[in-house]
Parts: sequence; structure tokens; C-alpha cells
Amino acid sequence: MIELIKKTLLTGVGLAVMTTDKVREMGEDLVSQAKLSENEGREFVDNLMKQSETARAEFETRVGAAVKKAVESMNLVHKDELAKLHARIDALAAEVARNQQPPAPG
Repeated sequence: MIELIKKTLLTGVGLAVMTTDKVREMGEDLVSQAKLSENEGREFVDNLMKQSETARAEFETRVGAAVKKAVESMNLVHKDELAKLHARIDALAAEVARNQQPPAPG
């Protein structure tokens, strides 16, 4: 039964999005229901916590990749590119201003 519950949690996003406290609480509840020894229970909860961290990291990686792909498909300008354009515009504006000044009397 415990294996079935673990597999169910791991196949979905459930374990990845659960808080650490919630994972620990759920693990302890399962341990008490399954009447595991103290060592078995501790091992089970520790294993569940490790799997939770792994699932969370994988979930964050996948979400990050999906967001990056979505943003790239929008053809948005990157912040660095925009900063370069602003600097170039400022430089060109300064050059235009210099060229519009009357020549210094000679």
C-alpha cells in the first residue's frame, strides 16, 4: 500500500509542489498507519523527503524550460539588448547635438 501511495505521488506533480513540512507530515501519517518500526519509519520519511527534493528540482527545471521556450517564442527583446540600444541612442543624440552647435568663432 505504501509503495502504491509513493508511486502515485511521484507520478504526478504532487510530491514536487508539496511543502517540506507537508511531505514530512504525510510520511509520518503513512508510517503510523502502516505500523512501521521507528527505524523503518525514519528511513521511509527520509527517503520520501529526498524524493520530494528531487521531484521539486526536476519540476523547477521543467517549468523553467517551458517558461524560457514561451518567452523566446514571443520574440521579446532581452534586457541587455535594450540597454545597448539605449546607450547607442544616447550616443547618437549627443553626436547630433554636437553637430547642430554653431562652429566656434575662429
